[in-house]
Formats: sequence, C-alpha cells, structure tokens
Amino acid sequence: MRNKKKFSLILSVILTAASVLPCYGASTQEKITNAQNEQAKNQSRLESVQEQIDELNSKKGQSQAYLTDLNQQLEDLAKEMEQLQSQYSQKQSELEQVQQELAEAKVRQAEQYDAMKERIQYMYENSSNNNYLAMLLTSGDISEFLNRAEYIQQVSTYDREMLQEYMDTVDMVEEKETQVQKEQEEIRVLQEESSDRQEAVQAMYAATYQEIRTYSEQLESAQSSQSELVAQINAQQENLNNLIRQAKEEEIAAQRKAEEEAAAAAAAKAAAEQAAKKNAQSSSASGSQASTQTSEQKGNGSATSDRTESTSSSGGTYLGKFRITGYCACSICCGKWAGGGTASGTTPTAGRTVAMGGVPFGTKLMINGQVYTVEDRGTAYGHVDMFFGSHSEALAFGSQYIDVYQVN
Repeated sequence: MRNKKKFSLILSVILTAASVLPCYGASTQEKITNAQNEQAKNQSRLESVQEQIDELNSKKGQSQAYLTDLNQQLEDLAKEMEQLQSQYSQKQSELEQVQQELAEAKVRQAEQYDAMKERIQYMYENSSNNNYLAMLLTSGDISEFLNRAEYIQQVSTYDREMLQEYMDTVDMVEEKETQVQKEQEEIRVLQEESSDRQEAVQAMYAATYQEIRTYSEQLESAQSSQSELVAQINAQQENLNNLIRQAKEEEIAAQRKAEEEAAAAAAAKAAAEQAAKKNAQSSSASGSQASTQTSEQKGNGSATSDRTESTSSSGGTYLGKFRITGYCACSICCGKWAGGGTASGTTPTAGRTVAMGGVPFGTKLMINGQVYTVEDRGTAYGHVDMFFGSHSEALAFGSQYIDVYQVN
C-alpha cells in the first residue's frame, strides 16, 4: 500500500514538472519573440535612417558641386569686371585726348576765322577788288597777266581750303568724341549688367551655402540617430543571445530532469510490481525484499547519474543542437571586411576559427569531436559560422545541425 502511494506520488511529480516546464520555456520563447520583434523594428528604422543619410549625402554633394560652379562664376565675373573697368579707363583717356584735340582744333578754327575776317576787312577797306583789277590791268604782257590772275586765284583757293580743312577737322573730332562717348556708355552698361549678375550669383552662393549647412545639420542628426539605433540593435542582439542561450539551457535542463524522473519512475514502478508479487510473503521477507528494492533503485539512480555525468563531461557542457554553416574570407562571405582579420583581432584560420554571438571571444566549442575557438561575430547564439580556407569548401559544407559542447 505504501508502495502504491509512493508510486502515485512520483507520477504526480512527473506530471506537475511536465506541466510547469513548457510554461517556463514558453515564457522564455515569448521574450525571444518580443526581442526579435523590437530588434526588427529598430532595424527597419535604421534602414530608413540610412536611406535618409544617403539622400542627404547626395543632395549635399550636388549642392557642393553647384557651390563650386558658382564660385567659379564669381571669379569669372570678377575678372570680367576688372577688364571692363580697364576698358572704361582706357576710353576715358581716349575721350580726354579727343576733347583736348577738339579744343585745339576749335582754337585754330577761331584763329583762322579771325585771320580771314581781318584779311577780308583789309581787302574791303582798301578796295582790294580794285587793287586786284589794277594788278591785272597793269600787267606788262599776257604772261604776267596770267601769273597775276593765277596768284589771285591761289590766294582765294587757299583761304577756302584752309577754312574747309579746319571745318573738317572739327567735324572729325566731334564725331570721334561722340563715338568714344558712345563706347564708354556701352562699357558702363556692361559694367552694370556684370554687377547685377555678380549680385545674383552671390545671392545664389549664399543660399546654396546655407543649404549645405542645413544638410550638414540634418546629416549630423541622422548620423546621431543611426549611432543610437546601432547601439540599441547591438544591445538587443546581446539580450537576444542571452535569451536564446537561456532557452537552450532550460531545454537541456528540462530534458535531463525529465530523463532522471522517468528513470526514477521506471525504477519505482518496477519496485512496486515486485512488491505486489511478494505481498503474500512474511513481513520479514517483505522487509528484506524492500531493502533489496531500495538498493536496486539506488543502483538505477546511480547508473542514470553516471550516464548524465558522462554525457556532460565527455564533450564539456552540452549547449544544444546548433545550426552550423561555413564562410571564408572572400567578398561574397565578408563583404567590405573581405581579407581582413576577425572581430577579435586574430587572423581567421581554418579548423580553428568560428563565429557566434552571445559568448566571449576565446570560448572553446567542441563540434564533431574537434575543438574550435570563437574569434568572430556575425551570427546569433545558436548559429555557428565555421571558417574555411576557400569559398568552395564553405559551400560544400552547407548547413548542418550538430550537437555543440562548450569545453570547460
């Protein structure tokens, strides 16, 4: 009767443990799921921020290129203004020279005009016409007459030519003055236009410079958010690794406990069956038999303990059945870190280096009877990435699920 009660008690303990352990495991799994969801949200935010950073970098680069172009335009306009100023100064010098020539021509014109007026007045007052007539009539012969007539004609022609020459000179100088003034005015207009363009370019330069400052401030803010998100994701990954490790440990502990309790229940059941068969024997025989059963139960428990201890110690601490993949140092596997060292600073070596998160660098893991060292990151706890010497070897290894032990 006592044996039946004992057997019933053991069964109730096993059932209670079976009902409690899945709930505990489910709680840890729920934490893992929540952590993964939060990490996925932050990862999505990080990608959005990265897109924003890329877009801002693109806009900033375009603005900087435009700013360089505007700066070149300002330099060209400054040279143009300098050339126009030089041309204007040259035209001013020409104008002053022309105006001086015009003044001198007008003075000569006035002097010639005054001289002609005096000569005409003298000729009129002294009856020059009669003198010219008397000069012709008193000629000794036809040859002298013609010479005196030619002289009179030359004097008149000279007076007219000199007057016309000075009048032409004045007209030419006045025309030249007008042309220089016109060219000077054109240069002044070009100066105003160049100055207006320079002001417009300077305004665009200032606006573009302010635009670049705005982009820089936005970039700084986005990069700060990026750093915060990366830190959060790394912290969440560490927490996730701890939760996965905890779940693995709970799974192993629950499995061992279930095995031990199943073994104990089997031993108790066997003892109860033997006790029921010999229930008709004498109390002394029953006592002896009970003692024998207790020894057997202890022996069975000891054997189970030895088996469990052997499982734990044969390859170190059992961590669970992990996913094992392969990678190498090529750009396909490592991207921008191709050909470099590991995250721990060592040189990756085939047959030694593995990558896994959630454990310190230098942790020894036994996989298929061979000991590897965690020297790199890139995978979460429960996923081991094994280093190979070539990409073909890593591909050939593929993806496998293998029991992993942590070597003490």
